[in-house]
Amino acid sequence: MLTKSPPRKSVNLSLDVELVAEAKALDLNISRLAEEGIAEAVREEKNRRWKIENKEAMESWNEWVKEHGLPFAEYRGF
Repeated sequence: MLTKSPPRKSVNLSLDVELVAEAKALDLNISRLAEEGIAEAVREEKNRRWKIENKEAMESWNEWVKEHGLPFAEYRGF
């Protein structure tokens, strides 16, 4: 089964000359590495923003659990 890769967009990047030379000497795929790094940065930023946006709800839930305990705790087998 073949999976279709997402559409690609050409972009210009300014990178450290020595770093690029080292990556090429090691036969590393600079585009793929850049994409992976950007994807990781996007994931981290989305997580950071989600935590900020949902901080009040998480604190409220934690307070409720402190007061009332975990729901259905009596049925937990661990």
